Amino acid sequence: MLPLLLASSSPYRRELLARLKLNFTYASPNIDESSHPGESARHLAMRLAEAKARALAPNYPNHLIIGSDQTASLDGQILGKSLTYERAHKQLSNASGKSVTFMTGLALLNTQTGTCQLDCVPFTVHFRTLESDQIERYLNIEQPYDCAGSFKVEGLGITLFRSTEGEDVTSLIGLPLIRLTDLLLNEGVVVP
Repeated sequence: MLPLLLASSSPYRRELLARLKLNFTYASPNIDESSHPGESARHLAMRLAEAKARALAPNYPNHLIIGSDQTASLDGQILGKSLTYERAHKQLSNASGKSVTFMTGLALLNTQTGTCQLDCVPFTVHFRTLESDQIERYLNIEQPYDCAGSFKVEGLGITLFRSTEGEDVTSLIGLPLIRLTDLLLNEGVVVP
């Protein structure tokens, strides 16, 4: 089996990949994550996932490189990471009583063969009607400013939802393990 490399500095993605009990290393790709004019959330997530994997390829020959990126959209607008309390409060206020769709792009690049498998896993979160003080309490406790959508599903963020829909909840955290397992199996990686 070729060595696995996760093209990410995200601790959330590292924690998810560790669930598969496979040996891997990780490195942070340096890419421009800006969207192109008129680019859909799905296309952006897939393009960035592949770009992350390819950015590290020259330094990691004979590896399987996993790239992943996530976008979130509300009312047709792509949401970025909030980075601040104020922007997070606004994002969650805007999401109140609505649905946010997450697109998690996934790439598995075999640098030995040049083959790149690409996919995108959607997941939708239906928010409860949120009061301003509820949002404030949540943000003060969890401080999810580095997360698209301004919440952490693996923490108290789950209390903000009335329901979710999708095939793989790990895609919501940033690395769809069910689909990744499929891609790894295609490359001959034995899981588990």
